[in-house]
Amino acid sequence: MPRALENLKRTNLPSFGELHFPLDKAKIGMPQLVSRGNRPLKMTFDDQLNALIFFHLEEHTSAQHLLQVLEEDDFARNNIAPEEGIKKSSFAEAINNRGLEQLSHIYRNLQTQAIEGLPKEYGKLGDLISIDGSLIDACLSMQWADYRKGAKKAKVHLGFDINHGIPRKVFLTDGKGPERPFVSMILSPGQTGVLDRGYQAHDLFDLWQDEEKHFVCRIKAKTKKTCIERKEVNPNSNIFYDAIVLLGTPAINQTKMPVRLVGYIADGTKYWVATDRYDLTAEQISFIYKLRWDVETFFAWWKRHLKVYHLIARSEYGLMVQILAGLITYLLLAIYCRNQHNEKVSIKRLRELRTNIQNEIRLATTSVDESHHERHSVSSYYASP
Repeated sequence: MPRALENLKRTNLPSFGELHFPLDKAKIGMPQLVSRGNRPLKMTFDDQLNALIFFHLEEHTSAQHLLQVLEEDDFARNNIAPEEGIKKSSFAEAINNRGLEQLSHIYRNLQTQAIEGLPKEYGKLGDLISIDGSLIDACLSMQWADYRKGAKKAKVHLGFDINHGIPRKVFLTDGKGPERPFVSMILSPGQTGVLDRGYQAHDLFDLWQDEEKHFVCRIKAKTKKTCIERKEVNPNSNIFYDAIVLLGTPAINQTKMPVRLVGYIADGTKYWVATDRYDLTAEQISFIYKLRWDVETFFAWWKRHLKVYHLIARSEYGLMVQILAGLITYLLLAIYCRNQHNEKVSIKRLRELRTNIQNEIRLATTSVDESHHERHSVSSYYASP
């Protein structure tokens, strides 16, 4: 058993242990991380994983901040850091060069656990995956993160499981990386991608249907529409259009396969949404598109409360390690909040967890000090003449 988990049992920190508990199952079948040379690893994969989760959970703002805490904080030094401590160079080497295969394995397995344990909120609407990209500010030395002159950015491309409220497939590119090609990579056959109008591409609408991957995608209002069959709409509904159409200009960019086009009004704004979902009502289609904002909410919460974009890595490999660790932390929180409170992840429960861990640390430290004092007193008594 890893030293950190032994210490968790020894010092009796139930909240921290409960948060980490799903990792035991997630590690089953994980490829082992081994040293590339003859010397043993100064930082094992368990050390690396625990440090990264601790970094996001406790809102550290930099690698230097984390390393200082690992050296000076009693709990972090005894339960998170390697036994002999960790130097900045060793930490940087570990984050930027190894652990990605192992983290990917854990991330996939934690998703499976979350899907099995979390309720499916919109099951009747199908397997809904909201897809979006998010820019990450990078430092100028990160030459691979091209964006524009004088600015470096990377971009995360993420599929968010709307039904279970958890992140799914994730990819990383430079800031200029196109978003549309990742739809096919993120979606599995039978799933429905929920997309903003930046993903509108008529050739891809054809491709996704060929791949049996569904979509609910907002399109630009000025898009040329050739109506094939118009359906009746309820005059008392917010739906003003429901038809089977071809999108685009013939012989230029028109879809080869018909799509369903739903028009509706929300908060005074007209929305046009293209889809290949003919099994749902127009009202359900409009509702699904509204759910697209779940991925925006996730990105905002993830950035703000888990400090995911405070960079502790500079290489593309290392940044992906950090991103996966942040997603793993969120999955652990999702499972923890459901098991402990039957709720979704919230800042209230995150703050409560942090407070509980700190209280348990203080209680455990007090207990250890009292036990040490008691043993010292007994030893002194028997040593007295």
